[in-house]
Amino acid sequence: MVLAAAVATFWGFNFVVIDWGMDGIPPLLFVAIRFAVVALAAVVVPRPRTTWRTIIGVGLFMSLGQFGLLYTSMALGLQPGLAALVLQAQAVFTILIAAAVLRERPTAAQLIGVGLGIVGLSIVAAGRGGDAPALAVALALAAAFSWGIGNVISRRAGTVTGQGRLGSLSLTVWSAIVVPIPALGLSFAVEGSNAIVAGLAAFGWQSALSTLYTAGLCTIIGYSIWNALLARNPSAAVVPWTLLAPVVAMASAALLLGQIPTPAEVVGGVLLVGGVLVTGLRSRRRASGASVAPVPAPVPAPAPAPTLRGG
Repeated sequence: MVLAAAVATFWGFNFVVIDWGMDGIPPLLFVAIRFAVVALAAVVVPRPRTTWRTIIGVGLFMSLGQFGLLYTSMALGLQPGLAALVLQAQAVFTILIAAAVLRERPTAAQLIGVGLGIVGLSIVAAGRGGDAPALAVALALAAAFSWGIGNVISRRAGTVTGQGRLGSLSLTVWSAIVVPIPALGLSFAVEGSNAIVAGLAAFGWQSALSTLYTAGLCTIIGYSIWNALLARNPSAAVVPWTLLAPVVAMASAALLLGQIPTPAEVVGGVLLVGGVLVTGLRSRRRASGASVAPVPAPVPAPAPAPTLRGG
């Protein structure tokens, strides 16, 4: 629970950092730079003991698809707080995809927790008004769907066993190798060579700090923890924790960008936190109860783990 909450905090502040660092940089080029930095760690991090199919799947969906679409939506005018909010649709997408592909049935408590989170998201969205560009919102939803697919790939792959205890860190780093060249190709096709040249010229200390935060803390550390949690727990027990990210994103946007949350956003944020607590605390209680009961309560069957996953 502590690890999941920490990752959600990193990712929540990440939206403000992206918005701050992407000034003057084409979004797809910025994605390529971010994951090129992550991929450099493959020089010292051994390859995970998993198939290239898993590595490529994680790279394409959890990294390239999610962030290429997210960065583009923010470049089109989606504010950091609202971007964080819309992206949380991945919680619903993940649970639905996991139910269909992995046959994982969420518990009643998990459904209640996610339901509270969705209500909170809806209240916040209603309080924001209709000023967000429709295309930007659609791209953010598509990013959430891509993240949901990546979550299920991670869960299906099971525990990542790299050398020693590197585990999911290996898959996180090696899946980043998949991203830079396709992202750069998309940047040339969509944004154009002139925009790329101008973006590289505009890349200064502000963009560099943003890249270090997103590549180091959010990707290498954050996704390593996230993928490890997904490998060891049902998707429905892990994914709802990301509902904390919009709360952090909106608080950060208010403090640093002057985007003060409305009363609806405050109420919705409280419901988001409540939904996460209902899901997480119930799972914790059930786990501790199983350790003392004479007959352990049934738990979801683990995903097959002949290979590994990491994000």
